[in-house]
Amino acid sequence: MTTTTSALGLPFEEAIAFFRDKLNLTSTSWTDVWQKANAKAFTVAGATTTALVEDFRREIEKALEEGTTLQAFRERFDEIVQRHGWKHTGRPGWRARVIYETNLSMAYSAGRYVQQTEPATLAAFPYWQYVHSGARHPRKQHLAWNGTVLRADDPFWSWAYPPNGWGCGCRVRPVSEAGLKRQGRRGPDEAPERLPIREVNRKTGEVLTGSQGVDIGFDYNPGQMWKTSPSGSVPGLEDR
Repeated sequence: MTTTTSALGLPFEEAIAFFRDKLNLTSTSWTDVWQKANAKAFTVAGATTTALVEDFRREIEKALEEGTTLQAFRERFDEIVQRHGWKHTGRPGWRARVIYETNLSMAYSAGRYVQQTEPATLAAFPYWQYVHSGARHPRKQHLAWNGTVLRADDPFWSWAYPPNGWGCGCRVRPVSEAGLKRQGRRGPDEAPERLPIREVNRKTGEVLTGSQGVDIGFDYNPGQMWKTSPSGSVPGLEDR
């Protein structure tokens, strides 16, 4: 089974560059830095001081560069929390896992997107295939998308390029013209329709919008946002 962390393998330059390019931001809630803004900003929900954010950032960067394990990050998480006297929500083990896996999976996603959109790569592999993680308790929509082949420039990938939710281990496989024929296909599939969803933040009452099949806040492409947003900017932050 492919999971968020096992899919990472060895660190690679593009994933590290994506993370290093982020700006540190404090927040009081996970919706303060929302959706596509996360492509250019590093934040930890509820971390309200720059020193606390910087300590967490240092450990995530170390995980990307050196392959630090989740267990090692959990130990550092406890040390950081104690040093700063941080009152966080959720159990420590769960909260550490969310921070670790979400940041690493986003960096991995962005890095792979950059690699897959290199002109020479696109020329050789003009199609992408959605590959489900094989999770024991799959999201039904992610499982339904498994095996779907679309052109690399299809708008679907702008909102459903994985990860598509908390703990999602789905990925994208490049496919060549020859590979398409080996699968018995004459062309790409019809792209899934993007259907809007709405969810109310129980704490604030704010109405959050998203796309069906993708967890709220995940319906954007981290690598695409990183490549197209001006350096030093945080897309969408001004709208919050």
